[in-house]
Formats: sequence, C-alpha cells, structure tokens
Amino acid sequence: MPLFCNILLPLALPKTLTYRLPEELHALAKPGQRAMVRLGKNKILSGIIWEMHDRAPEQEARDILKLIDIDPILEPRQFGLWEWISGYYLCTPGEVMKAALPAFLKEDNRQPARIRKPLDSPKALVIPAKAGTALSPSQQEIINSFKSSLSVKPVHLLHGITSSGKTEIYIHLIEEQLAQNKQVLYLLPEIALTTQIISRLEKVFSGRMLIYHSRFTQVRRLSVWNQVLAGPAGTGQLILGVRSSVFLPFRDLGLIIVDEEHEHSYKQQDPAPRYHARDVSIVLGQMHKVPVLMGTATPSLESYQQAHTGKYQLLELNERFGGIEMPEILLADVRDARKRKKMQGPFSPILLQAIDETLVRGEQVILFQNRRGYSPYIECPECHWIPKCTSCDVSLTYHRITSRLECHYCGYSERIPTRCPKCSSTGLAMRGQGTERIEDDLQLIFPEAKLARLDLDSTRSVTAYSRILTDFEKGNIDILIGTQMISKGLDFNNVNLVGILDADQLLNYPDFRSFERSFQMMTQVSGRAGRRNRQGLVVIQCSDPSHPVLKQVLENNLPQFYRTELSERQQFGYPPYTRLIRLNLKHPDASVVAEAAADLATLLKEALPGRIMGPNPPVVSRIQGKYIQTILIKMERSHELILQKKSLASLIRNFESKKLYGSLVVQADVDPL
Repeated sequence: MPLFCNILLPLALPKTLTYRLPEELHALAKPGQRAMVRLGKNKILSGIIWEMHDRAPEQEARDILKLIDIDPILEPRQFGLWEWISGYYLCTPGEVMKAALPAFLKEDNRQPARIRKPLDSPKALVIPAKAGTALSPSQQEIINSFKSSLSVKPVHLLHGITSSGKTEIYIHLIEEQLAQNKQVLYLLPEIALTTQIISRLEKVFSGRMLIYHSRFTQVRRLSVWNQVLAGPAGTGQLILGVRSSVFLPFRDLGLIIVDEEHEHSYKQQDPAPRYHARDVSIVLGQMHKVPVLMGTATPSLESYQQAHTGKYQLLELNERFGGIEMPEILLADVRDARKRKKMQGPFSPILLQAIDETLVRGEQVILFQNRRGYSPYIECPECHWIPKCTSCDVSLTYHRITSRLECHYCGYSERIPTRCPKCSSTGLAMRGQGTERIEDDLQLIFPEAKLARLDLDSTRSVTAYSRILTDFEKGNIDILIGTQMISKGLDFNNVNLVGILDADQLLNYPDFRSFERSFQMMTQVSGRAGRRNRQGLVVIQCSDPSHPVLKQVLENNLPQFYRTELSERQQFGYPPYTRLIRLNLKHPDASVVAEAAADLATLLKEALPGRIMGPNPPVVSRIQGKYIQTILIKMERSHELILQKKSLASLIRNFESKKLYGSLVVQADVDPL
C-alpha cells in the first residue's frame, strides 16, 4: 500500500504539502523526523514529517528524497503547540517552524540532528548541589499556598514587591521538581537578565542547568535541544532561557516559571510568529498538565485582572526579605528648577546633592535615562531643520562615540553636516540628552567618580554586559547610567540612590499602555535602591509632580493604580477587556498603501461591523523605505473569538492573493504591545 507524508516546510505556506514515501523508507519514517523534498523545479528543502497516511492527493505526489534523521527531532506535544500558535497569532505553521527550530535543524541543512556529542551533559557534570537558603515565614506561606491550589488553578501569579525574595521561592520549587527527575523551564524576558541569574542558580543547580538563547552558537543551541529531547538524565533538568525556549522539545516537564511576567520583551515583534512567550507558556503548561508560576513586582494589567477575577491563583509577597524598608521617593520639579535657573544641564539640585552625598558615603548610584546615544536629534536654530533618516520617518540620533548620526530603526548613518543644508547656518545645536551625554555631563560635575553606561551601544559584544555588571558589583564603578536594561531584576548590595532623569518622556508617549509602562518602569528601577543594608533613595525628575501616576509610584500604591487604569481600559474598550489585532500594511508607495488600507478596512467593516478602527498611519509611518498604514481590530473576549480569527485570516489571505497592489505586505499582530 502506498504511503504519503504531509511535510511542513519553513515557508509562509497556508498548509503542509503531500509527498509520496518510497517503499524502502516505510519502516523508517516517523512523524517529527526531517525529510528532504523537492519544491518547484530546482529547490530542495528539509521539512518535518507532520502526518503519515494512505490518502493519495488529487495531483501526483513527488517522492521524498531522503530521511535526514534516524529519530524524530520533535516531541509529540510540540505539534499541538505549533498548531495553536499558528491559529492564535494568525500566521502559518511554516513560520512557527522557522522560529522554533535551531538553524541546524531547518531550511537547507541536511545533516542529522545529532551531529556531535551533546555539550555539558548533565549526567556527567553533576558538583553535589548546594541547598537554597532558608525561607522566611512569608516565603514558606507562598509555597504552601502554591501547592495547595495546584489541583484547582494551574496558573499562579506571584506578586512580590522588589527585593521580596521571589527568586528564592523559585529555587525551592525547582529543587523539588529536580528531585523527582523532572524538567523545569525558567523563562527570562531577555538575554541581558541571565548574567546575574545564571550565577545565582549555578551555585545551587550546577551541572543540572541548561541555558538557551540566541547569542549562543548554533552548535551549542543544537546540543541543548538534543539534551532536552533526551529528557532528564536521572537528576532532573533546569532549562533557563528567553522566549524561544518555549519551543524546546520537553520530554518530562514538571514546572514552568515566567520571571518578570510583565516584561514586553516576551513579545516577539518581527518576523512572524508574533507570539507572547508568557501566554504560550500557559498553553504549554496545559498541554503538559503542569503548573505555571508567573512572578513580578509590577504585574501586567492582563495578568492582574485574571488573578483578581479568579482565573489565576494570586500569591502576594508584600515585605522585603530581611525586613529592609522600601526606598524613599522624592519628586524633583525640573520645570520649577529651570525657571529659577537651578538646573545644571539635565540634573536638578536635589539629584546632584543626593549623588554627592551617596558618593561621599562610598555607596553606588544608578541613573535611568531611556534614550541611548548622545543627543536624540540636532537642529538648526535659524530655520529649525532637523536631519532625518533617508529610509525611515524619524530624526537621526547623534552618537558621540562614532561621531555620526544614526537611525535606530534601520541602522542608516551619516556624518554630521558642518552647516545646515537648508539655510547654510553653521550653528547646529544638540537637543535633548541620551545616555552618552548624561555620562559626559556627569563626569564634568564629579570628575573623581568612575562612570559606566549600560545600553545597547555599550553592550554589543557578547561579554560586555557581563563585564559591566561584574565591575559594578565589585565596586569598580560608582555611577551606572543606563536605559531600561537597568530596570530588569538586577540586585546590587551597595546601591543606595536611583535617579530617574526624565519621567515625562515615559508618561507622554502616545499609546494606551504608556501609563502602565511608566508605572512598571519607575517602580522596577526604584526597586534597585537600598536592597540590603539601609533604606534607599529614589529621585524622579519630572515637569508635573502632581501627575496621578507619579503620585501612585510615590506611595507605592499598586492597587490604586490598577483600579484606575482598569476602569479607563474598560470604558474605552481596551485590553484586558478586549482582544486587539493590529494589521500593518506596508508598501514602497505611500498612495498605494493608503488605497490598499482603505479597501481592506472596508472589507473588514463588512465582516466585523463595529470592531474596526482606522486605517491610520502610525507614529513612525515609514520604516526601511516602506510606508505603513495600520488597522486596529477590537474583538470581545468570547468563545466566538477563534471562529472570528479564522475568518479574518482567510479574508487577509484572499486580499493578498489578488495581487492588486503589487508588493503589498499585510502583517497581523495579535495582542500587540
């Protein structure tokens, strides 16, 4: 009897393709193996055997050329996860495959999956591990509550204030799972966070911990994939990784931990699938029938609402470990200071005095400025000309370290002009302050202090981030200036002062999530101060100290902030009360993309009346030479959502397939941030 295989290829195709399985391969083929197949006239690709059957296709099927693997490279439950991601995030299974597999296992690679002996075999390296530290009564109560509610609510939200000891709770729960020879997935929002966490966890789980992220070599990532697929080697397995770790082939999963669950880095932006690793981890937990523990000091509004409506189990840790006080927070009114000519560059008198007193005591300072580079833009004071990117609708940022103007969207750069090309003026002026300029200005004020920056520009090498943090931890740096990188779960014993230089920039960003992000960012950054020996101090520079969000940060009043924000979201129909889908249409011609967006919006309004907003150009309406129009779709959270998404996906495919607008691209972003 002839056998056929549905093959999934790493391409944006709407379905699998059917190939004939040669008779000599009948006894060898299994779902989850890779197979070499021909596509078109000349292209040969490696794909995944998705299904085996005896149903002959309507057209004559080509033969599978070769089986690449002896054993499947996927665990059976991954098929269901990929299908869920494809359906929920409005993308193709092939796009999910492309994101999920390490490079060695996709596209044109024809080598067997196990190309070499796995690296860092857990069985071979197991140094006895040290036990975690003793828990406080509050921490033990959290663990007891977690265990007692497992049978009722598998998803738990651990809301613990900064420095409350959430990581120690994770460690004790991980120990219990590894003792049962289980696998544990510990998710972090980005690579930057892994440096301190790895060091801390290695002291407890040395030899049983695998690390998985994109900065590793492909050989290293393949090795981790193989070890996870092989399963625990008698001692359990802790897998520490970023969002792509949800795609690993877990054999015997026992627990999923999502640390800093509010972080936007868990959301994949480009390319598809534009998935959120926190939400995928919940589905992964359901498929493996294991609990998911999400932890943060500043929950996302979605998770907070799910916990307070009873869908998630809420666990709260409201005291800092060791009884350390929360930091004192001061608001520095920069508008008033400017009027009285008291500002020294971007620094208020309150902040400068606090920095001076902190340095005199031999303590350290963290300063937060969420703009990298030297100056956000330069301007001609005569005619107000501002240099813009040639491919994107944004101004160019000046970087002193390279002496060039750079685009933060496409990477374009150019030299600073000696005179204005519009009016020939030679007095071009720097506007605003990025982290480079903050560093320069501060060095002039405190010449004896040792300064360092922590931003994308200073951490481009693999080792730079770790080196800067190690130097800061050892006391080789007095003042650390950084972007949002410094807000993400870092823990330093000697930091007593945190300065937030421009709260207005966070609060005034034109987005319905801006207040949520501002509250989270300021609370998280503030939590870096005074984490061990004494109460810390936080100085927030702002133009309007009466702003309600600043008041809630000042009082550490998270419940009040969330009540206010949820009320507004409900009133205007935004998440978590609705589901958003953003369609981005892109084309090199502005008039073409505008016409296409108007036509698509008309079709959508007929199919989904009352749910369509736009089309409108976004804040940045051209990126990398393509103009953008955005359509926003609001959908009620109901059982009809799945069917509505399927009809939406079909409508978009039909619209694109007509090729009325040439190279038009339509990108769907479900639950956009």
